Amino acid sequence: MAHVAFVALLFLLLVGHCLGGKVGICYGRNADDLPAPDKVVQLIQQQSLKYVAHLRHQHYDTNIDVIKAFANTGVELMVGVPNSDLLPFAQYQSNVDTWLKNSILPYYPATMITYITVGAEVTESPVNVSALVVPAMRNVHTALKKAGLHKKITISSTHSLGILSRSFPPSAGAFNSSYAYFLKPMLEFLVENQAPFMVDLYPYYAYQNSPSNVSLNYALFSPQSQDVIDPNTGLVYTNMFDAQIDSIFFALMALNFKTLKIMVTETGWPNKGAAKETGATPDNAQTYNTNLIRHVVNDSGTPAKPGEEIDVYIFSLFNENRKPGIESERNWGLFFPDQSSIYSLDWTGRGNVDIMTGGNITNANGTWCVASANASETDLQNGLNWACGPGNVDCSAIQPSQPCYQPDTLASHASYAFNSYYQQNGANDVACDFGGTGVRTTKDPSYDTCVYMAAGSKMSTTNSSNLPVQSGFSPSRFDKNFYLLFSMLPIMIAACIV
Repeated sequence: MAHVAFVALLFLLLVGHCLGGKVGICYGRNADDLPAPDKVVQLIQQQSLKYVAHLRHQHYDTNIDVIKAFANTGVELMVGVPNSDLLPFAQYQSNVDTWLKNSILPYYPATMITYITVGAEVTESPVNVSALVVPAMRNVHTALKKAGLHKKITISSTHSLGILSRSFPPSAGAFNSSYAYFLKPMLEFLVENQAPFMVDLYPYYAYQNSPSNVSLNYALFSPQSQDVIDPNTGLVYTNMFDAQIDSIFFALMALNFKTLKIMVTETGWPNKGAAKETGATPDNAQTYNTNLIRHVVNDSGTPAKPGEEIDVYIFSLFNENRKPGIESERNWGLFFPDQSSIYSLDWTGRGNVDIMTGGNITNANGTWCVASANASETDLQNGLNWACGPGNVDCSAIQPSQPCYQPDTLASHASYAFNSYYQQNGANDVACDFGGTGVRTTKDPSYDTCVYMAAGSKMSTTNSSNLPVQSGFSPSRFDKNFYLLFSMLPIMIAACIV
């Protein structure tokens, strides 16, 4: 399948300039020790973030001080109608008109409000308000239309994965039939108004609730993860995030809503938890979010929809001390309330971040990662395939006629790929594990014209060839796909221009 992956990658490279998943941050405010909104905005700008979802007490909000603070910043803001307001919003158009007049119009467009969510995870609400969602959405749409903003501000509603009755395998994803009375008209509203289906996805909970069935590596996008194959489709999943996305996609497809775009309005990983929450650590939080960002900005898509852009919002900006529940509930932040960093993230998805210290890497202390002499060929091949595929390593140097192709051995090619991944992902033990097939060394493995990457080396931000060196690769089949790809090039370019 290497040739297929390569063709898919070339497709992404050719049209990449007109695609691009967006990464935003959730600004939760369920705390009594957070900085003032204007200070928060400064912090967000320092991170070069352009997309923010404003939450309060687990609901999207329209706090005036927050909306004013984002004026003239260029940051796109998602605000919303909390569940507690769904009844008055659904009952009377005048209530919505007044809300829009007082809470949105005075600050728009100086504050770039781009989304309004009507209700948040209503199926999880202790009070059943789901029947109010669509009437409230229609009233908000009517109010925006009166103001001439219905084409500029998108309306949707957020959901938890609990809206599904079945999520595994992904191809069997199905919505809970008890929600059909409000779900179908809501999906029709979204299609009618070209709005995304918004969902909150947390692989952490899948792992925490069932560690015997969901491995930590699978939840974290780690290279050591064992692939999960959907028996119905044959699609291969290397991480839980993709599996959860595709379960939603297949559920939508089953209802004939396959054109709806999916937006992830919340996802993340806790940096601290109770004693039994061993997976809630700063290192794991940084690993998950780092890999997530790379996945999104590289338009990796999912196995069911490869190359399709996915917009995500990482939860959350701050730890929030007033959230109820177990310890992890209060510790999802990237920052402490004093604005000091819990761990660092590279929001571009292309730079190096030290997973152990959270700081930017300036050197690898003279270490490299190579294939273990004791590793089996099967394990080495699996590690090589992962590094050159989902691991996003540029493996062009180990292709025929390239500087690192000779010696043409699996160990040599794996060493080059392992080291590239190692240097790009923190130069630490975790990044050189590869299921026990990688080992660290202080001896530079470079030879002749084959230069092994070291920290600080100039890296390709867009891989021109991630083709794994797999057995069974068929040049003839590749040539056919390659020809087909380039025959479609004018159509791709035209689509981007339009």
